[in-house]
Amino acid sequence: MIEIAGHRIGNREPLALIAGPCVIESEAMAIEVATELATVARRLSMPYVFKASFDKANRTSHASKRGVGMAEGMRVLSEVKARVGVPVLTDVHESTPIEEVAEVVDVLQTPAFLVRQTDFIQRVARTGKPMNVKKGQFLAPWDMTPVVDKCRAVGNDRVMVCERGTSFGYNTLVVDMRGLAWMRATGCPVIFDATHSVQQPGGQGTSSGGQREMIPVLARAAVAAGVAGVFMEIHPDPDRAWSDGPNQWPLARTAELLDTLVEIDRTVKRSPWPEEKV
Repeated sequence: MIEIAGHRIGNREPLALIAGPCVIESEAMAIEVATELATVARRLSMPYVFKASFDKANRTSHASKRGVGMAEGMRVLSEVKARVGVPVLTDVHESTPIEEVAEVVDVLQTPAFLVRQTDFIQRVARTGKPMNVKKGQFLAPWDMTPVVDKCRAVGNDRVMVCERGTSFGYNTLVVDMRGLAWMRATGCPVIFDATHSVQQPGGQGTSSGGQREMIPVLARAAVAAGVAGVFMEIHPDPDRAWSDGPNQWPLARTAELLDTLVEIDRTVKRSPWPEEKV
């Protein structure tokens, strides 16, 4: 269990939500999404962390939009914190001035593609900020234990581990729900990324595709397996999103999905994990 802005995030705690648009497109849109999600989260007693990237370094094409940049991104995230009153999370990359970002945000997220980069992971860990560490699409669930050990070796045990699918052939990801249980063995809160797990990387040639309709299927299954929280990229109009549109969930349909996920979570967490008794 870890704490983020006073919220307890843990595998036996009530389901948490990390959600927001893939990238910051404007202050107005960020505030809109954060406000609506915060309202739903409060109604459901869900800990909520707003998520948005100021720069997406791992785009399929060099011509794709990457975001608003660091200066504007930090300003917008500061506005979200101040005006909506929620903690915020953003991605960092190898070239990011991580210490400067850590002065603004509450949680630092490391991209899946960089999970094996020891110097990078430990540089992020040294900030002391809570981390959401994405499991690489190329890693087995148990391979996250050494990654967590790298963070703890430099004094940071405020780590969440995040499942976002495993590469399966070309342009396809699959999720092995057993991995969520195996990742709990790290001793960290396990987060399920319900939106990137339906992504089809590079599936549209110069951009990634996705199977948006499968987001609720995987989200319900993951929560039933037992997780600390769900990560979702949410957009008012996913078909017009700057990034990851095919695998973002519509803002207008988020409340009904979260209602279901919280109900499943409450049922599952009334009892011990059954696999631990076998």
